[in-house]
Parts: sequence; structure tokens; C-alpha cells
Amino acid sequence: MAPRPTIIQGGMGIGISGWRLARKVSAAGQLGVVSGTGIWVLAARMLQDGDTDGHLRRAFAAFPNQEIVREVLERYYQPGGRTGRPYRAAPMLNLKKAQNSQQATLDPRLENLMVLASFAEVWLAKAGHDGVVGINLLEKIQLMQMPVLYGALLAGVDYVLVGAGMPIQIPEVLDLLAAHQPAAYRLHVEGAAPEYAYSVSFNPTRFGLTHLSLSRASFLAVISTDIVATILANRAKGSIEGFVVERPTAGGHNAPPRGKEVDASGQPVYGDKDRPNLSKIAALGRPFWLAGSTSDQLSEARALGAAGVQVGTIFALSQDSGLDPTLRARVIAKARAGELVIRTDGRISPTGYPFKCAELEGTITDLEMPLRRQLCDIGALRTLYRNADGQVGYRCPAEPLDHFIRKGGREEDALGRACLCNGLTATMGLGQVRPGGIDELPLVTLGDDLGFLTAMPDDYTAEDALAYVAAH
Repeated sequence: MAPRPTIIQGGMGIGISGWRLARKVSAAGQLGVVSGTGIWVLAARMLQDGDTDGHLRRAFAAFPNQEIVREVLERYYQPGGRTGRPYRAAPMLNLKKAQNSQQATLDPRLENLMVLASFAEVWLAKAGHDGVVGINLLEKIQLMQMPVLYGALLAGVDYVLVGAGMPIQIPEVLDLLAAHQPAAYRLHVEGAAPEYAYSVSFNPTRFGLTHLSLSRASFLAVISTDIVATILANRAKGSIEGFVVERPTAGGHNAPPRGKEVDASGQPVYGDKDRPNLSKIAALGRPFWLAGSTSDQLSEARALGAAGVQVGTIFALSQDSGLDPTLRARVIAKARAGELVIRTDGRISPTGYPFKCAELEGTITDLEMPLRRQLCDIGALRTLYRNADGQVGYRCPAEPLDHFIRKGGREEDALGRACLCNGLTATMGLGQVRPGGIDELPLVTLGDDLGFLTAMPDDYTAEDALAYVAAH
């Protein structure tokens, strides 16, 4: 098992916890984590922007199958950049149905891009030190799991963290992929009866790398209740090395509260039933880390039986994160002035999970900005559903309303939704260019606790963040 960290740097957003941040945290002896969400989109767009610092191509040069590298570079790399043109889209997360089977695969071009992008991100995060590196994935995006995990394993990833759902299949998949064995991932398909067992398959052998010896990464399940932890511990095939217990004060997606109550501002209310029973989690015999507030105080977490803490927001606002520097400066200035509002929005995410948003001018939360034309062209957060022909369809409440309704969606489910795929991509400065000069607006997500800023300079580093967390 990989060395056990005390501090886990959270895997945040799309590209916010990138390799630069993770490498600094890992080199300092803690667990730096890269975000695997949308990683294939970011790689395709950075290549089209010319990969000006050459880091992606440097990592690609270390990939053990250069035929895959050549295919991806030929498709996306533009040495002079796009010169303002829209980004060429990566393939959508669509299934290719196998004949006479409910098992399907992804487009091989998409698999290649995912594997290579994940490999590069982890390889860069691990370069130049002997610390441990993790990758964070969302269970909600089931179609990305296996290619992204395989790429990370090829780069020697030490930890895999998965939340936003019940990641019960991950331990077994890690076992299979580390052995270069074909694997299948059961899919949640709305409207499908139990006898319709849809899945996506992935065959690592087509990459021609079975001669390589891979280490199986340690798996940490990101959970919010002791009930989920117990189910995972008792039913998962393969080992679970620990849990990250995330509370509703954390940024990004939060687990839905058990009750339906909302406060006067429309935010969901979390009560006693939403607090995990830490003694029951500890009784499962695995270490756990507390997440959800920078000011948790490490010593307090240890007193509660935790191995340490996972923190995100303090790292997201450091100069080493992938957050667009101009956005970061504006967030910090507004927070220091006591004017920044962090809202838990129960409607904005297409997933249906509450999502924390920083209310900031010029972003999706700014009601004065013109509304974007509804479209779904990244598709990571789409829901799979069984259509009238028994096939898997894809719908998103943030896509054009008539499309959503035609696919069986309800109009009330589309109210207040936003495109997180495009918004979060824009937050790191890689937003799509739209006709008419209207670019995608960013969406900043942070946790509730920004009290640490009183102790930090404006342009603080990941090392400064680590020192703060370690001292509290």
C-alpha cells in the first residue's frame, strides 16, 4: 500500500487541481491529487492552443505506445495555436453498441485521448520527486472511468479517489486494469428494468502494453454517510484502502440532504441526519480523512479518529492551481472585502446534486450577463436512459429544452440548470468560443470556509497552504 498521507489536497473541478499543484503537494510529503474529470477535453484544447510550454508533449514522449501519441497529435496539435478559432471538439461520451449485446464500447479515438491525457497529467505530477500522487474521478461520469484509470495506472498513480455516487465497481476494475485484463463497467441507465444490464467494456490489450508491470493503486472512496461506507466495505469486490468523509461545507458537488427543507434563500438545509457517524466508519477498520472545511483543524480531526484531512478551497485559491489567475484575484479581493457569497445551489447542476457556486460578476451566476444558447457539446454530465427502442440514449437538463423533453425529460427538471461542463472548463481559461463573439462563461466553485485568507498573502503558494493546514 502507498504511504499514508496526513493531508490530502482535494481533486477539484475541471483542471483546477492540475499537475503543477499536485506535484508541489506531493513533493512536500503529502498527497497531491489531479482531477480526472474532463481531462481529455483539457488535453485536446491545450494541444490546439499550441502546448506553448511543451509539457504535454514532454509527457507524451514518455508514453510507451508512440503510435497512440501520433494519432492524438495529428488530430489536435496546432503548433501556432487556434488564432481565436473555436476549439475542435473531442468525441462525445457515446457508446458504440456491440451487435446482439447490451455491452458496448467507446470510440477508440476517445479512449486513446483519455488514456494519453490521464497518463500525461499523472506523469507530470510525479516528475522530479518520490512522493505519492492521486487522481480524483466522479462516479457520475461512468463512461470515463476505465480509460482514465488505465492511463493513470500506466503513469504509476498511487491513489485513486472516487465520489459523487456509489463507486462500488472501482476496486475490482483497478485489480483488472493493473493486470492489463479486459473489464466491464455496469452502467446506471434510467428507465431500464433490472434484466437490462447495460455496461461499457474496455480492453487494455489493444494498447500493446501488457509486457509492463503495473502497481494497483490504493483506493479511497469519497463518501458522505456511514451507510455508504458500510455498503462499500461489505459488498465491493477488491480492496478499499480508506474513506474520505466529505461534509456539505465542501466545494463542488455535495451529497443531497436527506430532507427536502430549504432556507429563506432557497439553499438546501442539512441537519443531524446528514452527519456521518464517524465511530461506525472507524469500526470498518480502514483509515478515513475528514473533508469539507479548511479550518477543520488537523488536530481536531485526528482526535476524532481520522488519519488526517482533505482540503480543497485553500489550494484552489493558491497561485499553483489551474484557476484562471484573473478570476482567482477577483475572488480573493471580494472575499477579503467581505462581499463574496458562496451559495449551495440545489438546481444549477445537471446531476441533480447541490453544487456550491461563488457569486461573481462575469460568471454564470451573474444574472446581468446574457444567457448562453443552450447546447450540449461536451456531454460529460449527461444521464443515460433507455429509449423506446431499448437503446441507450443521452439527455441533459441543461441541453435545449425541446431536445430534453423529446427524450423523456420533464420541463420542471430543466429549470435553473446550467452547463457545468463548459462553465468549469472556462474557469481555467479554456472556454469554448461561440459564434457572435460570446464565449462560455466560467463558474467558480469553492467551499464555505474562506477564513484562512486572513492569514495568507494574495499570491500564496501550495507550500503556504500546506503550512497553514498543518498548523491548524
